[in-house]
Amino acid sequence: MTYVITQACCNDTACVDVCPVDCIRPTADDELFATTEQLYIEPTTCIDCGACVDACPVDAIFPEDQLSEENAKYTQINAEYFDKHPLVVDWDSFVPPSPIVVPKDQAPLRVAVVGAGPAATYAAEAVVTQGGRSVEVDIFDRLPSPWGLARAGVAPDHQGTRIITDTFETIVRKPAIAAHLNVEVGVHISHEELLAHHHAVIYAVGASTDRHLGVPGEDLPGSVSATDFVAWYNGHPDHAGDVYDLSGERAVVIGNGNVALDVARVLVTSPDELAETDVADHALAALRESNIREVVVLGRRGPVQAAFTSKELMGLDDVPGVDIVVDPVDLELDEHSAAFLASDECPFPVPRKIEWLREYASRTPDPARKRIVLRFLGSPESLEGDGRVERVNVVRNELVADESGRLRAQAADSTSALATGLVLRSIGYRGTPVAGLPFDERRGVIPNEAGRVVDPDGDGPVEGVYVTGWIKRGPTGTLGTNKKCAGETVEKLAEDVKEGLAERPVESREALDKLLAGRRPDAVGFDEWRVLDQAETVAGKESGRPRVKVTDLQTMIDIEKGRG
Repeated sequence: MTYVITQACCNDTACVDVCPVDCIRPTADDELFATTEQLYIEPTTCIDCGACVDACPVDAIFPEDQLSEENAKYTQINAEYFDKHPLVVDWDSFVPPSPIVVPKDQAPLRVAVVGAGPAATYAAEAVVTQGGRSVEVDIFDRLPSPWGLARAGVAPDHQGTRIITDTFETIVRKPAIAAHLNVEVGVHISHEELLAHHHAVIYAVGASTDRHLGVPGEDLPGSVSATDFVAWYNGHPDHAGDVYDLSGERAVVIGNGNVALDVARVLVTSPDELAETDVADHALAALRESNIREVVVLGRRGPVQAAFTSKELMGLDDVPGVDIVVDPVDLELDEHSAAFLASDECPFPVPRKIEWLREYASRTPDPARKRIVLRFLGSPESLEGDGRVERVNVVRNELVADESGRLRAQAADSTSALATGLVLRSIGYRGTPVAGLPFDERRGVIPNEAGRVVDPDGDGPVEGVYVTGWIKRGPTGTLGTNKKCAGETVEKLAEDVKEGLAERPVESREALDKLLAGRRPDAVGFDEWRVLDQAETVAGKESGRPRVKVTDLQTMIDIEKGRG
């Protein structure tokens, strides 16, 4: 018997670290790791020890004879990965991370981490792991709850993925790590003050805004950000009061990444199914009244270039009572896409995506059922309506190779209109500038070299300032990708400590606590967050749900402070 990694995989690589026979791929050092959808277990090498099961932070690994019907296909998927990428074990190539060595005659290395999501938590873990007792880490976040997109971005019907927060909880229990939640850097404490109290500051602030379509009518009521919609149904306090018009029968999602599929799935999933998750109560009430029966997911390029992963595409088939509709015409590949699909350069999951799309296209949808329609080679030309969105005008695209051979979508002369009262743009995230730091407006990231912040108009690195996560690399990868990303950044910090970074005198943790007590009396520590965490989970247990989220900002703080 072998173990099998399934859809919930977050690419954390904890399983890789404990495997005694090194049969899980790709590893964090493998060039394939940057683009992989998940990790895979080589079935003939696996010795059935179960170490990976214990280490997995999201319960994504099972013995093959205990797989659910939905996950049974992953036995073949794991095996097929190694048909394309045979297992090669090089025991001599492992290089452990450089430790952070602070001379004994110096005070502890003090590091601030701005953000409390996955990227920030992994960065804190890397600093403490590599620095041992000679470091102190302070985590800052403007919200009174941690975990970032792991709490407010992961779809509520993906509860297995949310379990990763248990791992984060274990990380921040380390004595060297302290939290200052409900503290906004730039408002309650400045960048300069962070540097006065820390030898290094790591920004892990993510990419908090979304990209715009840039077409006429985009600002009409009914045209909204998928980013905001996700935050709304996940109970983010910034969006708890948002209102969406779900009275029409069709919604259109522009973009075809995983977030687009999440939004489409939530819109057509039975509210009774969602009621068993931690979806926000206000969203559940609105979805119970929804009239939406069809969600069109519109991608500007072809199916080979689609941004969604094969496992999210396959997961659509598990939504009860919903048809997945694909026009066979959209699967007639242009010569460039067909050649790429047949080439050795084609990533492992892409052919499987095409197989599943063809399977969906072969089915006859039931008019009585809700549906998700996957459309390709179409771009919104404009949004129109009398005072609000009533239709999307779509232009048909064709793929054209430029001088470098890269395919781009080019408008053809065929147009059509989709009647809808709700358009959700899901065409990518971008970061926002941080006061006092350089910013790359084109890419939406803080310019850096392997995590060291650099001033493109200056003389190189900005001393003591680092980045990790999406604000470092852009909105790519999965939750677990942040672990490798943080490790790379902390490697650079370790090199700089070796060159004397920790020699600069800074204020103590006690001085920081005193400063914040005067500036932000309602700052929240991890122990106080756990009061809210317990209150939410107890409320969830009483109603048969994982948790019931508190979505009002002041109520969250009052519970944490024992005032509610």
